Amino acid sequence: MTKTPDLILYTDSSPNGFKITIALEELGLPYTLKHVHIEQGENRQPDFLQLNPHGRIPVLMDTATGITLFESAAILLYLAQKTARLLPEEPQAHWSAITWLMFHTSSMGPLLGQRVHFELFESSTNPATIARYRELTESTFSTLDQRLAEHTWLAGDEYSIADIATFGWMHIARIIHFDFSQHRHLTGWYERVALRPAVQRGISLPHPATGP
Repeated sequence: MTKTPDLILYTDSSPNGFKITIALEELGLPYTLKHVHIEQGENRQPDFLQLNPHGRIPVLMDTATGITLFESAAILLYLAQKTARLLPEEPQAHWSAITWLMFHTSSMGPLLGQRVHFELFESSTNPATIARYRELTESTFSTLDQRLAEHTWLAGDEYSIADIATFGWMHIARIIHFDFSQHRHLTGWYERVALRPAVQRGISLPHPATGP
């Protein structure tokens, strides 16, 4: 009899969701995927709100430990600690990975999310707002490009959860044609990550993103 996986992932096809499917595929951990159809409002149903009162994906439940987590960065840190992988042990690289994960969480991801909203989904166009978010996201691209000019991966020599988190949003940026090709180091890094088989599997779950 096949044992039911301890890990249950509630997710949809979005940058935050892709971070966790990529990590789980990279780690080779068995998990059960529960597709939360956001466009159908399943993230606002009472059962899901008991898992995350903010009503957002992803959510990871570990039935072996009784721990349930939301927020993608917290889940990535949990998986890295659980497996002792995707987070370097050497102190400088370890804290570099966490620093760039936090940079993504506090700066890059939220800014790209707002740019996506105002450029693609807002019913009334606001040129000043669009220009502002373009300026801010270009600044984050430049910061990442500078880091990657000197390092293969964001933590240094090792691929880590910082790369996975950052790729989640850069993947969406590429799909919706936010051009970052002028940042050649960032572009090279993107291509390296995109070639990884686990990444290719991760961005296909629950189904591939197709843009607006």
